[in-house]
Amino acid sequence: MLMYVFSIIIIVASNIFYNICSKSMPEKANPFSSLFVTYLTGAVITIIAFKFYKTDKGFFQSFEDLNWTSIVLGFAIVGLEFGYIMAYRAGWNISTGSLVANILLALILIPVGILFYKEGFDINKIFGISLCIIGLIFINKR
Repeated sequence: MLMYVFSIIIIVASNIFYNICSKSMPEKANPFSSLFVTYLTGAVITIIAFKFYKTDKGFFQSFEDLNWTSIVLGFAIVGLEFGYIMAYRAGWNISTGSLVANILLALILIPVGILFYKEGFDINKIFGISLCIIGLIFINKR
């Protein structure tokens, strides 16, 4: 139960800093220079954290269990971060840009969950989807 709650806290806290940093990036900064420094920092932190994550495999042996998902995830993360940087530069507010993107993401992931992961779908999800769509309309109404 602890990790169930703690993992969401990590996601929310990290997303707060993620969006603040993306919104606060200097307008003149090359987004790919920023991403390079970001991933270099992430690589250093990951190497340090690897030492504290106990497993029966060594550093190089741990790569044997990987598949295509790590590479595709790399592309997805770069696209995600570049998209947020450009959205904020295009004028999205920090209070609504992330909200709109995450609501749309949730709406798209519902059929993905149903079709590929055999997740359930009930009246509560239909009600939630309706509220999300109504919320998107109100948030973007000018």
